[in-house]
This record gives sequence, C-alpha cells and structure tokens, in this order.
Amino acid sequence: MIAKTNHFWALAAAAGATLVAVGLLMLLLVVIDTRPAEATFPGKNGRIAYTSFRGGMGGDFEIFTIGARGGARKQITENGTWDLDPSYSPNGKRLVFSHYDGADYEIFTIGVDGGNLRPVTDNSVDDRQPSYSPNGKRIAYACNDGDGEICTISAGGGGKVQLTNNSTGDFDPSYSPSGKKIAYQGYDGMDWEIYTINIRGGGKVNVTNNGADDRSPDYSPTGKRIAYSAYDGTDDEISTIKVGGGSKRQVTNNSTGDFDPSYSPDGKKITYVHQSSGSGNEIYTIGVGGGNSLNVTNDSELDRYPSWGSQ
Repeated sequence: MIAKTNHFWALAAAAGATLVAVGLLMLLLVVIDTRPAEATFPGKNGRIAYTSFRGGMGGDFEIFTIGARGGARKQITENGTWDLDPSYSPNGKRLVFSHYDGADYEIFTIGVDGGNLRPVTDNSVDDRQPSYSPNGKRIAYACNDGDGEICTISAGGGGKVQLTNNSTGDFDPSYSPSGKKIAYQGYDGMDWEIYTINIRGGGKVNVTNNGADDRSPDYSPTGKRIAYSAYDGTDDEISTIKVGGGSKRQVTNNSTGDFDPSYSPDGKKITYVHQSSGSGNEIYTIGVGGGNSLNVTNDSELDRYPSWGSQ
C-alpha cells in the first residue's frame, strides 16, 4: 500500500527536467503515485491511445495509438520532452494530454493525425491527467495547489473552475457520460478512495471505503459502473463497482500489477496496463466480466495510460 505524499508533482517536474536516470525508469516501472483516468464515451470501438517511453537513457515519453487487437502503432507526438495522460475527445478526433514545457506540465490538445496542437493551460504549476466532458466543451484535470485538486476548464482554455478544496490530494478526474458528475481518486488520510462530485462542486459521494488503495476511476459508457485499480493486499487488480458504491467485481486476478483502466466505447471490454515480468508494461484488453485478455502491445517498452476511443 502506498502512503499519500506530494512527491507526484515533484517527480513530474524532476523527470521532465532530467530524463537521464535509469533509476527513474525503474521507479516508473513499479508505481507512480497517481494514475490517470480517461473518460470513455458510447460509440463504436476504435483505436487505443497510450504513452510509451522510447529511446532508452535520455529518451522520453511520446503518445501513440494502436488498434484494439494490436498491429502497427501510430506516433502522435514527437519532441524532446514528456507527453503523458492521453484521453480521447467524445468524437474521437482529438486527444487531450499533459505536455512538459520545460518548466512544468500543461494541458494540450492535438488531432489524432498528430496535427493542430493547441495549448489549454499556461501557468507556472503542474496540470495533469485531463479528461474531456461528454459535449467536448470542457476538460477536467488535476490542478496543482500544492497537494492536487480537481479543476475544469474550457477546452479552448480559460474559465477555470476548482471543484475540490482540501488539504489532501485529489487526482484522476473522469466525467460521467451524463456530464453531471466527475469521478476521481482522493486521499482520505489513510489511503486512496474513489469519489464522485457534481460538476460545479458539492454532492461528494464516497464510492469506495476500505483500508486499501483504490485509484484511476473510469465511468462505463452507460454511466452505471466505474472501473478502477484496486489494491488487493499483494498488487493492483482491475475491478468495477456501481457508481453509488457497494460490492466490487474483480476483473483481473494475477500475481502482477494491473492498472489504468479505460472502458471500450461499446462497454464490453476494458483496456488497462499489465505490469509484465520483463522490463516493461504492456497494454491489454479484457472482457468486463473477466476473461479473454489480449496483449495489445508487445514491445518490452514502458507503455502506460491507455484511453479507448471511437476512431
């Protein structure tokens, strides 16, 4: 179990600034304190966006897309810095992501063809883990006020609204398909739990409440369940739960970590990261009831943060 710290923000800044230590890669291979959720919108199953570390020592994270059954990947970003946390727009034509600009992380959007890059935030603190609203007009993200809070902003920039305001970390926002709620991971003083909140703040609901870490929530396309990463006492596994709480359904069950879940647009599958026994993490898919897992990427690289789109 991981205790709550503020080193997520410090780690992000240091990582973007140095990009050189093998030890950093090993740290990322094990666990990063906070993992992004990606909203999934109803539709036809399309490609999966994800982040992959390339280039060995001195390399960086770039964003790629790949077919849901694997195959050739397409590189979306290509620069000398880190691009993380991709999440599809509702129509599947754009991605929102976190880009390290040399000083901190900011939110950007980009076309799925790799063109038309647009900045959304521009300030002196880290903004991470973005997620589109169902109408595509706003973006929820983790904004840094020292410990992490949930904010929303216009997809074109401006109009920032802060939804949470407390002394513990709130991360990984994911819009509900109705656009009325946002799920996120919050620290309760002992561990990470899943919460929902109204899009204008208030109406907070404690979805999970136990003695273990629950992270990375993602609403199902029907809005009735939330997929998340649940610590089972040994490692992280993918589970789902009703939006009002209750008994969880465990989707994966193995001896290595599974995290970063994202529903398929048809709601029948979940893509996630499987911590491989080798040198990297891979993107997998699995049925929402468990079973029929498929290894989508197979490159011994550090593949993270999948988001399942409709294009």
